[in-house]
Amino acid sequence: MTVITRFAPSPTGFLHIGGARTALFNWLFAMHHQRHGDGGKFLLRIEDTDRKRSTQEAVDAIYDGMKWLGLDWDGEAISQFSRVERHQEVVEEMLTAGHAYKCYCSPEELAEMREIARAEGRKMMYDGRWRDRDASDAPAGVDPVIRLKAPSDGQTVIRDLVQGEVSVENETMDDMVLLRADGTPTYMLAVVVDDHDMAISHVIRGDDHFTNAFRQSQIFNAMQWAAPEFAHIPLIHGADGAKLSKRHGALGVDAYRDMGFLPDAVCNYLLRLGWSHGDEEIISRDQAVEWFGLGAVNKGAARFDMDKLTATNAHYIQNGDDEALVRLIMPELHSRLGDKISPHAENWVRGGIGGLKPRAKTVTELIEKSEIYALARPLSYDEKAGKLLDVDGLKNLNGLRRKLEDIAAWDEDSLDACVRAFTEEAGIKMGQVAQPLRAALTGTTVSPGVFEVLAVFGRDEALGRLDDALTVS
Repeated sequence: MTVITRFAPSPTGFLHIGGARTALFNWLFAMHHQRHGDGGKFLLRIEDTDRKRSTQEAVDAIYDGMKWLGLDWDGEAISQFSRVERHQEVVEEMLTAGHAYKCYCSPEELAEMREIARAEGRKMMYDGRWRDRDASDAPAGVDPVIRLKAPSDGQTVIRDLVQGEVSVENETMDDMVLLRADGTPTYMLAVVVDDHDMAISHVIRGDDHFTNAFRQSQIFNAMQWAAPEFAHIPLIHGADGAKLSKRHGALGVDAYRDMGFLPDAVCNYLLRLGWSHGDEEIISRDQAVEWFGLGAVNKGAARFDMDKLTATNAHYIQNGDDEALVRLIMPELHSRLGDKISPHAENWVRGGIGGLKPRAKTVTELIEKSEIYALARPLSYDEKAGKLLDVDGLKNLNGLRRKLEDIAAWDEDSLDACVRAFTEEAGIKMGQVAQPLRAALTGTTVSPGVFEVLAVFGRDEALGRLDDALTVS
């Protein structure tokens, strides 16, 4: 079997986190089989037949979110709306074969069916009154809908790769609409036709679509098409077990990017929501492709935990490639600081990134903490830093300045030894010089170790910043 999967979002809003996980599982399944010689294609289909709710902005958001996550798809994305004529063609085949029929029920008749069902405490089901009725009975001037002539006895069975074998009595399903009166296809029809024409081998989607699989299977059977393998993955719930909502973190993928999450961290976390490989928590993209299979998908709902996502993100930042992180944060530093940024900022940030990474859980935090290496002189001191640059602080800095000027090697160990020697000679505690030194170098009271900061700036810049503090104060 050639494995072909698809992600088929509706462009009615952003690419939400649940949809991103569905896309990830489909992508991983396809890439795993591609690696092991079983084909392996991942296709993207935009289900935009709902023209009133579909927007180009939402389509662009889906593309953008998928690309940011690194979930590249094969070929061009397919618009379901562009295939309406093909959907209609299939319905004509079904009419000719006797697997579908025209229904002329009026809105009033359908409303009456609903009222009767409500009064009897059962779900609304179309009663099949036009199923075998002669076309000569059709009322004049009424455009019919086209309904599937579904089997009325027996069972429809789904052998789901996650949920197992589940069957439904056919008598509990009515003759669903395939084409509306205006000729537009319903979701059920369009999905089946598109999955067949795209040669989809595996439909991996949320288990909120599980009941749809029974109806869709009836269309596959009517057309004598082989149905794909189904795998319905449990939905994501909030940490409290309730349906995932915005208060739990059910935001668009773009929101997580804006909050400073890395795409690999988001994918790693989503992978672990409902799938596992032993006790592994941190799983690289390459490992995920190698290990992923539907047999390890849990049947129970996964719980979204923002703290765990943040911890995963912190791991990826702390273990991230320094150069890649510098490239990521420099454009934002330029945007935030404008003409206050130093022409040497990139070199200083590159030199200091190793000491900043363990202090940041998100890219946003990393950018904020990197500002100490990006600002041009003269610095503006925040309130706490300004208080440290008092008479005693400046006296100590002035004495240290002379010692630093004569140091032979400008590295962390030599700087540490120099400052400690000065404190012993002056009879003061380390904090009495290290704290005002940090304030003079960075304009703040929070930074990596002060000897690391001195080393990153280099002799000329560090001494220049000390001179600024001594002169201005």
